[in-house]
Amino acid sequence: MRKNHCRSKIMNTMQLEKIETASIDELRSLQLERLKKTLHHAYQNSPVYRKKFDEHGVHPDDLKSLEDLQKFPFTTKQDLRDNYPFGLFSVPQEKIVRVHASSGTTGQPTVVGYTQNDINIWADVVARSLRAAGLTAQDTVQVSYGYGLFTGGLGAHYGVERLGATVIPMSGGQTEKQAQLICDFKPTALMVTPSYCLNIIECLEKKLGTARNTSVKTGIFGAEPWTIEMRQEIEQRLGIDALDIYGLSEVMGPGVAMECLESKDGPTIWEDHFYPEIINPDTGEVVTDGELGELVFTTITKEGMPVIRYRTRDLTRLLPGTVRTMRRMDKIVGRSDDMMIIRGVNVFPSQIEEQILRIPELIPNYQIHICKQGHLDTLHIRTEMRKDTPLNISYQLANQLKAQIKTIVGISVSVEVLNEGSLPRSEGKAQRVFDIRKSA
Repeated sequence: MRKNHCRSKIMNTMQLEKIETASIDELRSLQLERLKKTLHHAYQNSPVYRKKFDEHGVHPDDLKSLEDLQKFPFTTKQDLRDNYPFGLFSVPQEKIVRVHASSGTTGQPTVVGYTQNDINIWADVVARSLRAAGLTAQDTVQVSYGYGLFTGGLGAHYGVERLGATVIPMSGGQTEKQAQLICDFKPTALMVTPSYCLNIIECLEKKLGTARNTSVKTGIFGAEPWTIEMRQEIEQRLGIDALDIYGLSEVMGPGVAMECLESKDGPTIWEDHFYPEIINPDTGEVVTDGELGELVFTTITKEGMPVIRYRTRDLTRLLPGTVRTMRRMDKIVGRSDDMMIIRGVNVFPSQIEEQILRIPELIPNYQIHICKQGHLDTLHIRTEMRKDTPLNISYQLANQLKAQIKTIVGISVSVEVLNEGSLPRSEGKAQRVFDIRKSA
């Protein structure tokens, strides 16, 4: 049974900002006002955006309604790489107080810059996100996202401080120390990637016998897609409420959207700062709310490096607001750029994870190898069974997983079930997919 949140829920409701429950008309009016200002700011101060708008035949004055945003060109990660490092900044360099950057593991790093006002807004939206998770100034939050150029650690850190709570700036890695600090410092909340949280849970279980009786009552998980089954696994083993925070460095960092404790029905997008659209990833056309497609964001309060219609590559849908006026985003089913096409079937890592977690004897630590079998692409799944599972049923579990993937996903795969601890553990974002076709 998860820890009681009644007091936090009551305090959380009392602390809602006015804009969170404003009418739809009030919200849309504010968005239009801020969007007009942002388009003019980008056009006047960014040679890159001025050129993009001019080549596309649009001007900021063409925006008369929110729907007119569709007339403007997209921004992609390639735009950031082409203008590396500071080509998309829209203020003089002396106004930039901080830069962050992606790891650049798949190409040129993407760099983002922030003015002091941007940093303040970022802290505000993360603090709002933490309040939505039921946290107050009385909480202690262990931040286990990586610090440095990655936006996760510092973004979370400033938000915890803005909330008035106590921050433990642990950063990623050093799993034994993570567990020890949970035992010694008694944090009430944990901010971490879901895959690395499982490593911490394993460490706590070895240390304490169970991870369910720690001080942690809330987990705020982001930086990578995770399934409902993964949420259930974490909640059951750690005895917490597991909530989804969404963000990406190109738009701001963590805190673009946050799941609310009252509903746990998908992250609420803070639409007073980030305007969302869903497009058909193939045609670029905007689809209606409720339809699956690629998530696109326009920042409407960012000064240092506003982004206009940034294609996130995340596949999801927009849903009506429930406990807030602002719209929610559904669970991300995958990314348009990590979709695997295997013998004509579209496959996402999240689909494989769902099937693994439907077998109680298996744990959500796995690898997907894209292989070549003759002239055809195929998948080889490597996963682990729990340490208390009889060794002689690994073959049976492999066949069960193969059958489930064939039935639900629609492709035949090979499966290898290993003992718990056999596969590497991540200390941040987990790498799940390995393309070994060229190396084979």
